[in-house]
Amino acid sequence: MLIVALNPAAENILGISAQRARGHSLLRLLDDEPELRDILSRVSRTGDHYANEMRLAATEVHAEERIVDCRVSPIDCGGASLLVEITDVTRRSRISRENALLIQHGAGRQMIRQLAHEIKNPLGGIRGAAQLLERQLGNTELREYTDVVISETDRLAALVDTLLGPGGPPNKQPANVHELLEYVVRIIEAEDQKSLNIRRDYDPGLPLIDLDRDQMIQAFLNLVRNAATALQGHGKITLRTRAATNFTIGNTRHRVIASVEIEDDGPGIPVELQDSVFYPLVTGRPDGTGLGLPGAQELLSRHGGLIEFDSRPGRTVFFVRIPLDQSGVK
Repeated sequence: MLIVALNPAAENILGISAQRARGHSLLRLLDDEPELRDILSRVSRTGDHYANEMRLAATEVHAEERIVDCRVSPIDCGGASLLVEITDVTRRSRISRENALLIQHGAGRQMIRQLAHEIKNPLGGIRGAAQLLERQLGNTELREYTDVVISETDRLAALVDTLLGPGGPPNKQPANVHELLEYVVRIIEAEDQKSLNIRRDYDPGLPLIDLDRDQMIQAFLNLVRNAATALQGHGKITLRTRAATNFTIGNTRHRVIASVEIEDDGPGIPVELQDSVFYPLVTGRPDGTGLGLPGAQELLSRHGGLIEFDSRPGRTVFFVRIPLDQSGVK
């Protein structure tokens, strides 16, 4: 499995020149990727063509994990017995996933708003009837029952308001994303989470962005609180900010966006929930409501942004994408 030749595209993907790579193991250059090792062995043994999408781990040259299409074919040319074709499809895969998240958010939002309106209408009638009944009761013990009806009706009404989300357009003012994150950290630390190790990796070059302060604090708070809960008070949360250029969100290409990453080293999101975590009422915690992530996604959508995530045991990252130019976002 030693490299005989590389073309310029392969030099770029592997992060090594053809001259340096010649005679070295392809697997060693890719950290002995198990899936690639299996593909190479299989084609070498059977002579069949093979193609698969696979993930390449981060390296010293490429800081982020990449998704590639890998095709391996048997050949007999210039001392080579295998032809390996690798195409980086990371951005294409991300755009597909972003579109799926936007569709999921839109479907979930429409469903929950219809449901919320259907629930809220009879709640007012129940509360009013309970208040009228309370006035007719002379027995204090019986009034305790009507008090329960009224209080539980109010609780359900508050839940419905949460589902419907904030009303009216965002009140956007120039805001420092780092100041909002620090405000959220103070809230989390006040919630008996001081044993958490919260690290900052901020990009000081990020400019002020026109944001609704209260809405963005709520979105960040939902995400950081989820990370703290997953860690059960012990572990590390990393808050990271970066600027990304030529970034596509849905069908809109943005010249520059702010990317806020909230990373924890907890157990990760269960695989069976990863395709549905942004739907309302989906949660992996017995005491969870399943409203935090959909609510945060809704607040980001009001800023033309999007929340993505990548999760595996030991590393879960939520990526908050916010366009720097908010002039065209309503």
